[in-house]
Amino acid sequence: MTQLLVAGGGPIGLAAAIEARLAGLDVAVIEQRHGTIDKACGEGLMPGALRALNRLGVDPVGRDIRGISYRRDGHRADHPFAHGTARGVRRPVLHVALSRRADELGVERIEGKVGLLSQDDESVTVVLRDEAVRANWLIGCDGLHSTVRDLVGLASPPRGRRRFGLRRHFAIEPWSDFVEVHWTKDAEVYVTPVGDHNVGIAVLGAPGTDYDRTVSTALADRIDGAPHSSDLRGAGPLRQRTRARTAGRVLLAGDASGYVDALTGEGIRVGLAQVAAAVRCIVAGDPQAYEREWRTATRDFRMLTSGLVALGASPARRAIVPLADSLPRTYGAIVERLAR
Repeated sequence: MTQLLVAGGGPIGLAAAIEARLAGLDVAVIEQRHGTIDKACGEGLMPGALRALNRLGVDPVGRDIRGISYRRDGHRADHPFAHGTARGVRRPVLHVALSRRADELGVERIEGKVGLLSQDDESVTVVLRDEAVRANWLIGCDGLHSTVRDLVGLASPPRGRRRFGLRRHFAIEPWSDFVEVHWTKDAEVYVTPVGDHNVGIAVLGAPGTDYDRTVSTALADRIDGAPHSSDLRGAGPLRQRTRARTAGRVLLAGDASGYVDALTGEGIRVGLAQVAAAVRCIVAGDPQAYEREWRTATRDFRMLTSGLVALGASPARRAIVPLADSLPRTYGAIVERLAR
């Protein structure tokens, strides 16, 4: 028996455990994967995400990022961050930093996968392969394909086009201190400096998107002949919907709580805000308040990303970068809103 179980030992699950320990709760994390966890993602931590991590006592090493740059067909819209810098951080590096902090705070680890789940007015019981664990509360942070979300009946059928992410690293010196977003005809290419001689390149697109061809189209002059420093990794489908974020004593956070798209690149920041809100509501004994706080924490992300996704799927896609270039104040305000 423990006060809080966290399902999922990725960055958001570990952040939830750290939040809970800082709030004085006993907490255990359930995770079936061994060692350091990687994921196909853009790896850019915006200024707000870095501040949130620092508050947890986590400061991952990486490469500083000065702003965001949208690019297409000779057009570019650059916006340097007005408040602080961002940082490109390899996902395994972030995971190690969070894992060490969780260990420092005495977070218990349970190896396994949630198989069954039941709850009553006082507790939640999770059945793993060969044991059952009880807790007063459970936070499901088990990702895009959340088992917890399905077991408590909060999954909702996805709508709209299906998109996937692909990512690989190249052993090359970064040529910019901005995250570059190259808008090609059918996909977006994210270029994130993550080290002094390491650049992560992620592609977001429809099923069957050819990674090498898409990257070559956008960046042939930059990466031609550069050696790979990681294998190609994929994730998706990215869009996930939920009916609600709370079911009794079970709360969902991170990708498990619903995901719009990766276009604005702030999944970590939003997830950190969600777990902070979840722990506050658990400590207060008011899980229903989490639903309101979740909507508040994700409102900008959901609205702006949904708008960009709709625009990107329309005939106006080609106009996105020229429009951002011609309206620098508006473009900058959007970037700052998401980066805070």
